[in-house]
Amino acid sequence: MSSPGASGYPAPLSDEELERLLDTPPIWRQAPFLRALAIALLSTIVLFGGFAWLIAQTEGWAAVRQAFFSWPDFRDAWPKVWDGFKLNVKIFMIAEPIVLAFGLLLAILRVSRNPVMFPLRAVSIAYIDLFRGAPALLVIFMLGFGMPGLRIEGLPTSPVVWGTIACILTSSAYTAETFRAGIESVHPSQRAAARSLGLTNAQTFIHVVLPQGIRAVIPPLLSGIVALQKETSLVSAIGPLEATRQAQVYSALNFNYTSYLVAALLFIAITVPLARITDYMLSRSARLRQVGGEV
Repeated sequence: MSSPGASGYPAPLSDEELERLLDTPPIWRQAPFLRALAIALLSTIVLFGGFAWLIAQTEGWAAVRQAFFSWPDFRDAWPKVWDGFKLNVKIFMIAEPIVLAFGLLLAILRVSRNPVMFPLRAVSIAYIDLFRGAPALLVIFMLGFGMPGLRIEGLPTSPVVWGTIACILTSSAYTAETFRAGIESVHPSQRAAARSLGLTNAQTFIHVVLPQGIRAVIPPLLSGIVALQKETSLVSAIGPLEATRQAQVYSALNFNYTSYLVAALLFIAITVPLARITDYMLSRSARLRQVGGEV
């Protein structure tokens, strides 16, 4: 490679270097990459092929295949489970924006050191401790069965509404702690630099600390989104006909569990892409931190 010039920028490539660079094949055509890819594919086929062969040799495989992997039952269960899964997606789409906004508000109150904000800070701490400690399923039971039992005029009685509220309450507590970790990870020198430029405490927090804190926790927030999508299946415990409940109904009527496989595949189809996005964001953050450290 060419050495830096007097100006500090890399010197232009010579004709020989440019020609060699242009003649280099892309990485997916290079022999080491192709060899590594072939080994990876072969090892994967051997591992999973051997695992499938071992399962097929077990005495009860025929009964398990009929009970869980029946194509006719898969085809028959699909429409009902798909209709139920639409409710899962609807609950998720309503809950997630509220979770992010409410979680951020709780985190801001949690990190506030202003004496005037002490009562709200105490409430936010108590809320986070309560809903992080209580199992989500119990919260769904308490709200889904308890709130309609109060028979307060104007209070909704739909289990979908209370199931969604329960998901919001529990997920917001975890999201608040994620935001708090990001806010507190911002180095104090950032605050000092902003204050030296004449910004007030509020301006420093809004324009300097908060954006950096949110940016730092985007990957774990994506993990929380994946968790919330799966958590919507717990709403079935209080009656709504979402994907899991529809699978349960089909199984009870037909004495076959393939409907659960349908529901699982639908959830996987949503959560796996979100998980890959999370992995990408994590690796990207790691690379940026590495570059920043080298600089």
